[in-house]
Amino acid sequence: MSHPNAVLTPRHRLKVARLVVDDGWPISEIAARFQVSWPTVKRWVDRCLAGESMQDRSSRPRRSPTKTPQTVTKRCVSLRLRLREGPVQLAARLNLAPSTVRRILRSARMNRLAYVDRATGEPIRRYEHDHPGSLVHVDVKKLGNIPDGGGWRYVGRRQGEKHRAATQGKSRNAYGGPKLGYAFVHTVIDDHSRVAYAEIHDDEIAETATAVLVRAVEWFNTRGVTVERVLSDNGGAYRSHLWRDTCAELGISHKRTRPYRTQTNGKVERFHRTLVDGWAYARYYASEAERRSELAGWLHYYNHHRPHTACGSLPPFSRLINVSGQYT
Repeated sequence: MSHPNAVLTPRHRLKVARLVVDDGWPISEIAARFQVSWPTVKRWVDRCLAGESMQDRSSRPRRSPTKTPQTVTKRCVSLRLRLREGPVQLAARLNLAPSTVRRILRSARMNRLAYVDRATGEPIRRYEHDHPGSLVHVDVKKLGNIPDGGGWRYVGRRQGEKHRAATQGKSRNAYGGPKLGYAFVHTVIDDHSRVAYAEIHDDEIAETATAVLVRAVEWFNTRGVTVERVLSDNGGAYRSHLWRDTCAELGISHKRTRPYRTQTNGKVERFHRTLVDGWAYARYYASEAERRSELAGWLHYYNHHRPHTACGSLPPFSRLINVSGQYT
């Protein structure tokens, strides 16, 4: 848009039109004086005679037959706020092209989540093993248990504290409040396919972590995947002799990340963020038991139906060939 003192701003357009209409100047002379074409002068004269505004008219067409319906746009924004999924996943839900979803989110200024941009100051180095089972990532996600009646994220701080205090069957802390404890989600995710296996437990000790690994290896074996290597952080359970001996019995090579380098185990860290947004805090849960009961269904959706950008916008199970029940 031109600045207020530019030639033929709305004020000067009216001045040009009045020189022709009121003073009788020829259109050609006015055009030469203001260094514009005579059709331009004619346009403003006609608008002056018709009593129309000298402001620029919108270039928007009168009709847009292929425009995305307003209801679809509102649903896209609503799903973005509620599920915090990306354009590819929202496009699959809404039966739209990912580019259309990106345009909608950009128009609503929601194309970036607040916590997505985390500048590390280092270049991002991506890697992916060439076949399923070549490497699996393991980690534990710690979540606070939900009190009976719902947590503060959905009922508010004040009501959440009341629900917390009213929860029965829990030991008390020094201030008289109940100790709700934590839920530890033990996750095993395949590096190549992004197929995930997860269990919820009340601790993250070595016995629990190794038992989860054994069951995860069996789970992957039934789906035609032989686990060869496992990557973990430097947690106590993964540095234990029990973990070392269990990996040796399973014929798995164990590797740990460098201290304070969570990026190396980034695939499971990213999965945990998806887990939190899609399951842990995705909706209102009236109790911790209700939330835990929903994990199996969400994992099935993630593995079998949710589009994954690393898999070419296909579900992770699409990278496992000839698996029984793969397309259910």
